[in-house]
Amino acid sequence: MDYGRWWLVPFFAKELPKAAMFNARIETVDTSGAFRESFKSKRCLIPADGYFEWTTSAEDGKKDPWLLQLPEGKPFSFAGLWVHNDKLGITSCTIITGPAVEHIAHIHTRMPIMLDPAAYEAWLDPSVQGADAKAFLIENEIDSQLEFHRVGREVNSSRYDGTDTKKPILNSL
Repeated sequence: MDYGRWWLVPFFAKELPKAAMFNARIETVDTSGAFRESFKSKRCLIPADGYFEWTTSAEDGKKDPWLLQLPEGKPFSFAGLWVHNDKLGITSCTIITGPAVEHIAHIHTRMPIMLDPAAYEAWLDPSVQGADAKAFLIENEIDSQLEFHRVGREVNSSRYDGTDTKKPILNSL
């Protein structure tokens, strides 16, 4: 297993990007200058057991966090890209996102693409290219299996120690 800095730093960058490149949109991942070369040959899997999205509360206007994960908190991997920037000596990565599946769209309109474990090896195979690679992602995503629940606003604080992050708030939806 190798590690990379979060937020892609393109191979051609002379300094750290000012705009966040933590997501690569599936619609443009093969045409965007920042992602095109990585999409061809530097694909990766980014392991996780859940992720957070936020909605704005109609009651008080504050951000409400939601935990999205597979049933029973089963681990999964996001489809990702990586690159090494020789000028800056940085290896970095990003995840590929697509439109949210129907039952998640009320939380956020986009979501990371989570791959079926049976598709991992093929995703990492650079012989799958272009439109075929994009179609492969869509055909092998498991995003529709996601479950979600609201969690406490404590996770919004940088001082939060991470305990009970997966504890649901009852009657959330």
